[in-house]
Amino acid sequence: MIPVLILAGLVLLYIALTYNNLARLRQHVREAWSGIDTELRRRYDLIPNLVETVRAYVQHEGEVFARIAEARARALASVGPPDEQARDENALVAALREVLAVAEGYPEIKADQHFLKLQKQLELTEDRIQAARRLYNANVRDLNTRLAVFPSNLVGHLFGFKPEPFFEVEPAVREPLQVAGLPPQVPAHRGPKTP
Repeated sequence: MIPVLILAGLVLLYIALTYNNLARLRQHVREAWSGIDTELRRRYDLIPNLVETVRAYVQHEGEVFARIAEARARALASVGPPDEQARDENALVAALREVLAVAEGYPEIKADQHFLKLQKQLELTEDRIQAARRLYNANVRDLNTRLAVFPSNLVGHLFGFKPEPFFEVEPAVREPLQVAGLPPQVPAHRGPKTP
């Protein structure tokens, strides 16, 4: 009888430990998502100022400005799961790239200090979004792996844990704009140096 009680105790201990681990991983995913959400909101706040700065120089690009306003509104209203929000974010990124492409064609915009400041803030925000996205996706990977492997998948299923979707979104700014007369900026090397 004692071996049966010991075995039952070990099974219950395993279930409790696995449940706590899955709950902790789920909280890490939620926390990481809040980091992405914060950075996305920062981007949403920058976009109107950037658009207005470009619009001050270029009045005839109304269609581009309308597309970004619509895409921003959709992204702001998007509250679904991360994979659905990623679709709206990618539409916003595409519209933002159009605005930046318009700015590329006008040297006076690229020389405007207010535009340059907004551009730099956007680049920094994009870096933070990508860092938050990597953290979120790493946490999702860890949770989803635990939910896929035996025997923790049994505990996850028993308590209703579900796999989380990854968040894949393109950065709006891939490389800094070049200002006429200034040398291009070289992005900082972020990985380990190779010999």
